[in-house]
Amino acid sequence: MPADPSTDGHTGEERDPLVRGDLSFHDITELVSRHTEKKAPPAWYAAFAVALSGTVLLLALFAYVSWNGIGTWGNNQPVGWGWPIVNFVFWVGIGHAGTLISAILFLFRQQWRTAINRSAEAMTLFAVMCALIWPTFHVGRVWVIYWTLPIPNQMEMWPQFKSPLLWDVFAVSSYFLVSLVFWYVGLVPDLATLRDRAKNFWRKQILGFFSLGWTGSNRHWRNYEKAYLLLAGLATPLVLSVHSVVSFDFAVSVLPGWHTTIFPPYFVAGAIFSGFAMVVTLMVITREIYGLKNLITIDHLEKMNIIILVTGTIVGFAYITEFFMAWYSGVQYEQYAFLNRAFGPYAWAYWIMMTCNLITPQLFWSKKLRRSIPVMFVLSIFVNIGMWFERFVITITSLHRDFLPSSWGYFEPTWVDIGTLVGSFGLFFTLFLLFLRFVPMVAMAEVKGVMPEADPHHYDIGNGHAGDGEPYIEPATITAVERPDRS
Repeated sequence: MPADPSTDGHTGEERDPLVRGDLSFHDITELVSRHTEKKAPPAWYAAFAVALSGTVLLLALFAYVSWNGIGTWGNNQPVGWGWPIVNFVFWVGIGHAGTLISAILFLFRQQWRTAINRSAEAMTLFAVMCALIWPTFHVGRVWVIYWTLPIPNQMEMWPQFKSPLLWDVFAVSSYFLVSLVFWYVGLVPDLATLRDRAKNFWRKQILGFFSLGWTGSNRHWRNYEKAYLLLAGLATPLVLSVHSVVSFDFAVSVLPGWHTTIFPPYFVAGAIFSGFAMVVTLMVITREIYGLKNLITIDHLEKMNIIILVTGTIVGFAYITEFFMAWYSGVQYEQYAFLNRAFGPYAWAYWIMMTCNLITPQLFWSKKLRRSIPVMFVLSIFVNIGMWFERFVITITSLHRDFLPSSWGYFEPTWVDIGTLVGSFGLFFTLFLLFLRFVPMVAMAEVKGVMPEADPHHYDIGNGHAGDGEPYIEPATITAVERPDRS
């Protein structure tokens, strides 16, 4: 009896279908491809106009910062790292979910990832782009940013390899390059589908170039699957390493509240937490506008909400562990740093963080709530707000009051800080909307591969016979002439 993809292949237990609506392979192609071939819906133009305005604002403000210097930000003494680093860590964290969904869930053979992995990967790339602009401008002289790279120069000077900021350069750039290649390789079969459907000459030429001559032959599929598996294996450790390295920016210092070994797993869990929340936010809107409810089903969203619940609980446990370790260390500076977080001048930020990250995700224990579209949409936004405040609390509260009361200060953002943060969201959504417009937002080939029809024996009714009563495979007949002579 052949294995049915709708079962687990071992126990015969039935699972909910990954694709609903009784769609065929052709329906999947039509449903996804038409959004890149026809005029975009009015909602897309409205959203793009708003997002593009934010991008223009971001470019104008960074031109202003480049001309006048980073003194236009609210950074001061003792808070030398203000919103730029908060925003950098936040956007890197958002970029975790895409590669996690694609690489790790692919290695674990989680077939439900296929409907959302393409959009999540694109989200990863755009979030990392948004992250990289903050340290680039934070160095002050953006025109010599290449000095952060270990390349020969006329001064025979090299970057400080002991600095975790240089480790960031390698970790984040490696993560971006591997994620980009991984995303592009997964796109090749779908780009070929669009190429074959293209009616415009230039569209056909451009898609033909990027689809690398894909014909769908057996040899192409075998090479593709090998490459995809290798890239998934390469990207998986990067998912765990990149935010661990980012956490070293804080953990290798001796500042109270930063110098702790819990930071790497704490940061990784927080990154997955915020990344999945952003995926839920985007998928809820996308499936509604583009009519993809049969592909991105409520089951997909529920599974992501379960991951949000698990990682949110881990993050909440880390918050409590930090307090315990500060008390257990017996170091008065550590103890004061955490009391100052909860009851100091920035207590409002701390309790926003605790409410959004620790309390609200617990609502997902209820199956009814985690399958409710309005509830999951609101909670996913709460989680992203909470995760931004988590980075704010870690960065600002430890810096504004360190060892010496004589050096204490208070950080306040300027209008440039606020404007650039808003503008970074504009850049992110501009890139994401362009992706929705011109690239297949769902991995068509992968979705077809997990449908029951992908099994060559799907139409069999036992013992290799087709449903219409005709043999699925014509049995060979042995004529009298071919029978061996047994005499």
